Amino acid sequence: MSHDTLAVLISGGLDSAILLGDSLRRHAAVVPIFIRCGLSWESIEAAYLHRYLEALQCLAVAAGLSQRLYPLVILDQPIADVYGPHWSITGNNVPIIGTPEEAVFLPGRNVLLLAKSLLWCHLQGVPAIALGSLQTNPFPDATPEFFHGIQELVNQAMQGSVEVRLPLGGMKKVAVMQLGKGLPLEHTFSCIAPFNGLHCGRCSKCGERRDAFAGAGMADPTRYQSPRV
Repeated sequence: MSHDTLAVLISGGLDSAILLGDSLRRHAAVVPIFIRCGLSWESIEAAYLHRYLEALQCLAVAAGLSQRLYPLVILDQPIADVYGPHWSITGNNVPIIGTPEEAVFLPGRNVLLLAKSLLWCHLQGVPAIALGSLQTNPFPDATPEFFHGIQELVNQAMQGSVEVRLPLGGMKKVAVMQLGKGLPLEHTFSCIAPFNGLHCGRCSKCGERRDAFAGAGMADPTRYQSPRV
């Protein structure tokens, strides 16, 4: 692949969706990668993601950038045998609006996201992979030291030089949302307790999503099952 090819780890969420859209403007080729771990909301998240990518491709065609967006790569990294009865697997007792941010911590989440995707990049000749981690992420596997460490370990194992990049790492949520203006954010997905294919409106991630649109002064296009709580 081109030396200016960038792999982007993408979920259904706002940050990674905006990162992907912005990367299309900056790189010759962009490969979206979705890591499927078996979390309770993933099937709905994947459906939203496919719609987002279709809408993004339409925008790319209009802007003359359609050749830059590669097809979605899906990698399986099942975690149920490790997480056991964790709420992210069972869908029970998910953190709701008002619970501490630490309550939504998924143990080793960035280890899961990067371990297999970094190997994929090495084997496919992709020189760099990006995540949508923000300045405000408080978790131990989201520090610059962690990202540098896993980059170096996998490079050592593969005798390669794939780079882990954090293009949004110095930004706060409002700035990221502003970067996403004009992108089809109505097709993004943030919920950890979806109901009939809709955002529940009650979980902590739905609360963060509402706050993100409000904080950026942007209309929220999301359909919530429950009104604001």
